[in-house]
Amino acid sequence: MTHVRGEAVALPSGMRREPEDGKINYLLLRDGPMLKRWAQLLTSAIPVRGRRNWMLANSEDDLGRFRRSACRHFEQWLAGETDEDHAAAVIFNVNGAEYVRDLLADR
Repeated sequence: MTHVRGEAVALPSGMRREPEDGKINYLLLRDGPMLKRWAQLLTSAIPVRGRRNWMLANSEDDLGRFRRSACRHFEQWLAGETDEDHAAAVIFNVNGAEYVRDLLADR
């Protein structure tokens, strides 16, 4: 992908930078409680499953498992179940499914 530079913007300090319009602002992910809760879910799994164990997934079977788990946790979240963090589990499983989907697409 070719980077097209925009007109430089003068900042109050005198420094000139490219405009940020149209650029992804990853800091917006930090708004609300979910980033921390997702990190807590991943961290709590380390003693049992190891760090980044989920990244070993690489098959259609693994993709299906992530999808079924995301669906199950979403229904549990929707029903108001509080026995575990179902909202964080939905995010975990959707992320895992998309990770495997990308792996399979690259084959």
